[in-house]
Amino acid sequence: MRSRYSAYVLGIEAYLLATWHPDTRPERVELDIEPRPSWLGLKVTQVRLLSPDSAIVEFVARYKLQGRAHRLHEIGRFSRREGRWFYLEGEFPAGT
Repeated sequence: MRSRYSAYVLGIEAYLLATWHPDTRPERVELDIEPRPSWLGLKVTQVRLLSPDSAIVEFVARYKLQGRAHRLHEIGRFSRREGRWFYLEGEFPAGT
């Protein structure tokens, strides 16, 4: 999860796509939006290993957009294939 956050901060679309599970991977990640967010930090709040090859990671990423602070709270599902973890999908808890 931390490496994917870093890829968002640095705008490395190729890494994000390479670590996205093929079953749910989009053709492209829209990183060239304007205005660009200024990422401030990542806090992983929970990691749950559901099986040796399945996990849930809950995190909060903080960022500023046009001078206003925001939080992105996500519960992401990850799957391991051939020893590598891949992002499957995420949900955003209500009220966050």
